[in-house]
Amino acid sequence: MSEPAAEQLQVYRASLLHFTADPALDENATAWHEDGLLIISQGRVHAAGDYAALRATLPEGTLIHDYRGKLIMPGFIDTHIHYPQTDMIASAAPGLLPWLETYTFPTERRFFDPEHAREVASFFLDELVRCGTTTAMVYCTVHPSSVEAFFTESEARNMRMVAGKVMMDQHCPEFLRDTAESSARDSEELIKKWHKRGRQLYAITPRFAATSSEAQLQLAGELAATYPDTYVQTHLAENTEELAWIKSLYPTARSYLDVYDRHQLLRPRSMYAHCIWLDDTDRARMKATQSAVAICATSNLFLGSGLFDFARADAAQLHLSLGTDVGGGTSFSMLQTMNEAYKVARMGGTYLPALRMFYLATLGAARSMQLEGTIGNFVAGAEADFIVLDPRATPLLARRTARTNNLEEWLFVLALLGDDRAVAATYVAGKLAHEREG
Repeated sequence: MSEPAAEQLQVYRASLLHFTADPALDENATAWHEDGLLIISQGRVHAAGDYAALRATLPEGTLIHDYRGKLIMPGFIDTHIHYPQTDMIASAAPGLLPWLETYTFPTERRFFDPEHAREVASFFLDELVRCGTTTAMVYCTVHPSSVEAFFTESEARNMRMVAGKVMMDQHCPEFLRDTAESSARDSEELIKKWHKRGRQLYAITPRFAATSSEAQLQLAGELAATYPDTYVQTHLAENTEELAWIKSLYPTARSYLDVYDRHQLLRPRSMYAHCIWLDDTDRARMKATQSAVAICATSNLFLGSGLFDFARADAAQLHLSLGTDVGGGTSFSMLQTMNEAYKVARMGGTYLPALRMFYLATLGAARSMQLEGTIGNFVAGAEADFIVLDPRATPLLARRTARTNNLEEWLFVLALLGDDRAVAATYVAGKLAHEREG
């Protein structure tokens, strides 16, 4: 195959960071080029490495975009977020269940209106790219129109997104209730229309075990078996009150996880949010089925749900990633989410290095989603979703990063003090999607 011509390349010079493995397990996992070059061709990574080594490979006349002084890395991947909850972010409540009843369900009611759904989806996606998030696993509402609106807006932006219609046929307001049969029928129609259409992917989405009947969970499992390359996403063991409720609804189940397992919902490409109140048997079962965890530290703290146990999750060798969980989470920023995850780890007696946090927000998430090689790092052929982070975005960031001694310290400051202002630019499939003003 011939090398691309100069006009077919987009080339960016900056410090480069990406991962080839989990830095907690492999000391060679971090690919770091202080003076690096990222070469893009036709929306995919052509090469990434040291400027000195790659400069000579460029055709004569190739334009190099100069981002020196900044960091280029793969776009962030948020593995748990609710787009309909954008307008209720930062809503106070004494706990998860009252929060759902007081704010979540009334807010989601409006998504029967396709125009409202489209407007929120547009704002939501713009906010993601402003914060450097290029892929997310997204919950819509029970309304098929909410999924149509979301995928339509995502497709127009050519973003790699995973989303699905919430399935919910019990213990919820009548105005948000579907049936086991209608939810399966609607989900299948949406799978056929949107799954693998361009960069869109579908997730079978029972909200959580309490709001789905056994019949609905059974049909969700059958859909997952019929369409094995789709995703499954739901909530698991977030809150102790929720845990007790699930036990009363499913008294013969060994655990909350077992409710999903009985309905064949544990498998590769399944993403379980929270996973705070699990035991070692649950974790072993998740490992055996390649089911993944979305750690939602921000919302867990906000709702007082509990602290994720990093040590036990790592001992079980679980696939881990980070989710903002907007609107229980209070920020779209994955940098702010790293900030909270670090604190949760410390409260549990675990230390979470900066390199590990950035891994979890990129390649760790891609691996959890079975998308390594497609997104999450800069291997040749990967889709060119990347961000430019500015360590001098604020006076405090500039002052503090100037006083760091190594990459780990530098990234730690960026994670703890950074937010959307640190994202200088976001590129989606090789095209500029956001550039910070000024």
